[in-house]
Amino acid sequence: MIRCLLVNSLCFLFSVLLSTVALEADDKIVGGQECRKNSVPYQVSLFTGYNFCGGILLSNEWVLSAAHCKTKLPFYVEVRLGEHDIWEPDGTEQHIMSAKFIRHPDYNSRTQDSDIMLIKLSQPATLNNYVRPAALPTKCAADGTMCQVSGWGSLRPTRYPAKLQCLDVPLLSDDTCFNAYPFQITENMICAGYLEGGKDSCQGDSGGPLMCDGQLQGVVSWGHGCALRKKPGVYTKVCNYVSWIKNTMASG
Repeated sequence: MIRCLLVNSLCFLFSVLLSTVALEADDKIVGGQECRKNSVPYQVSLFTGYNFCGGILLSNEWVLSAAHCKTKLPFYVEVRLGEHDIWEPDGTEQHIMSAKFIRHPDYNSRTQDSDIMLIKLSQPATLNNYVRPAALPTKCAADGTMCQVSGWGSLRPTRYPAKLQCLDVPLLSDDTCFNAYPFQITENMICAGYLEGGKDSCQGDSGGPLMCDGQLQGVVSWGHGCALRKKPGVYTKVCNYVSWIKNTMASG
C-alpha cells in the first residue's frame, strides 16, 4: 500500500508495555501490474518534482486525497491529471496548480482517523475520456467485494514505477481488520488486501483510490510496512464522509 509517514500511535497502556506501533502512510503498489492506459481517468498525482501522493478527481474543480499528505506539501502543489507515464508526455495530461487544501476537521495525525482531505484546483479541469471524476459511494461496500487500488508508489524499496500501477484487492471484514491492527482501527477505516502478503499499496500511493464496483470506497491511508503477512492496507472509509465531501465542495 501507500506509505509515506511514520506515526507512532499508542492506543492502550498495555500496548505501551509491549511495543510502540508505527503507522506508516501508504505510498506504493506492490504485486500489481501496469494499468491499461487511460483506464483510471480519475487518478491524480500530487507532484512536487516527483509523485509523493495520489488523489482522486471528484469534479472539474475538486480532488480528494489523504489528510496526512498535507504534512509533506508546500503551500501549493501541481495536480497532475490524465497521466499514465509520470515522466514521459502522453498527450492526455493536464497540470493544474492547487488553490487550497481542506483537511477534515476531525483528522487525527496520531491515529490517522478521518485521514481525508479535499483540494480545490486553481482552475477547472477539462473533462474528457482521459480526465473524468470518480463516483462517490451510494452505500458502504460489503466484505469480500473485489476492489482496485492504483498509484505510482513504490514497487519495492527504492524502486518507483514510471507507469501507473493497478492491483485488485478484496475488502476484509471489520473483525479481520481489527485483529490485524488491535485497538488501532476506527469506524472510519476499512482494510483491503491479502493476509498472506505479497500484494499491497505502499509509499507514494497515499491518497489514491480504492474503487469497488465503480464507486470510490476508500482512500489509501496507512499500514505496517508494505505487502507484509497479516498486515493488510488500511483505507479511509469514504462512505462515512459523503455528506462532508458534498457540503464542502458546494460551499467552495
